[in-house]
Amino acid sequence: MRLELRPAPSALMVWLSPVIALLLTVSIGAALFALLGKDPVRGLAVFFVEPLKSSYALSELAVKATPLMLCALGLAIGFRANVWNIGAEGQLLLGAIAAGGVALLAGPGTGRWIVVFILLAGVAGGMAWAAIVAWLRDRYHANEILVSLMLVYVAQLLLAYLVYGPWKDPAGFNFPQTKRFLAVTNLPLLIDQTRMHIGFVIALAAAAVAWLYMFRHYGGYQLQVGGIAPLAARYAGFSDRRALWTALLIGGGAAGLAGALEAAGPLRQLTPHVSAGYGFAAIIVAFVGRLHPLGIVFASILLSMFFIGGELSQSRLGLPNSLSGVFQGVLLFSLLACDTFILYRLRWTPRLS
Repeated sequence: MRLELRPAPSALMVWLSPVIALLLTVSIGAALFALLGKDPVRGLAVFFVEPLKSSYALSELAVKATPLMLCALGLAIGFRANVWNIGAEGQLLLGAIAAGGVALLAGPGTGRWIVVFILLAGVAGGMAWAAIVAWLRDRYHANEILVSLMLVYVAQLLLAYLVYGPWKDPAGFNFPQTKRFLAVTNLPLLIDQTRMHIGFVIALAAAAVAWLYMFRHYGGYQLQVGGIAPLAARYAGFSDRRALWTALLIGGGAAGLAGALEAAGPLRQLTPHVSAGYGFAAIIVAFVGRLHPLGIVFASILLSMFFIGGELSQSRLGLPNSLSGVFQGVLLFSLLACDTFILYRLRWTPRLS
């Protein structure tokens, strides 16, 4: 048995690979639950059935999917342009910080218009953080993978400084958190008695805009040509610098918007744990969704099930919440393995006697 290069990439495996990867993840997950002494059927039900059982569960699924979807859409545009932004987590945190700073300025006479400025501040914060990466890559040829990743930890420390220091709630019993945002700054809810807010609609609208930009706009065409064939892009007169800045600013703005929606939506304050790792998980979402907006919508819902499943496994099965990360990692490695068969196929040859 050996791997043989296909004459052309398999169009079927491009879309079949994520399905096979998910089935492998389910199988490995079942084996993992058995090794931990838990009922595999009940364990898998916690991850794949419980998040779909009620209207409230579905609303929580939408809450988790919103930041994943936005971050993954921004990353997908960059990845298609061969710009490897790995720092969506840090850009999300800067968006939350900027949005939280505006929300804390609200007073008794503030109108609902402030929500718009909160979201715009989040976009600006994420873009500013991504602009550091773009400038260092553009000016000094620094590797955007390393720079964007290292800036995540700077963003985490900056957030910690603010909630432990100048923005700390003096009436918060010494917890590292800001004051609760005033009700006027909170996002409108889509369903009463749930946490599902208008951010989910914004994320779906962003997916539609991303599709139009990628496949129906000349700027998106330029980015994709630059990613697929850099020499052809240069010959056509497409600017490498413009592609770099555009990809990173779009990714940073989308992640910053996700951070603003988290701060003004379900959290309604800033804490050191604004993000549950959405920026890193969005990388998996982007690849499972095949860097396509429609695929990202479904992949973000799938990964949000993993987040909720991790929380439920902790409360109902007595397992650590980190199990969510295990499922994410297994899904990513399974996808990478299955993607091999897009370009290669197995060839069985008879053993020579």
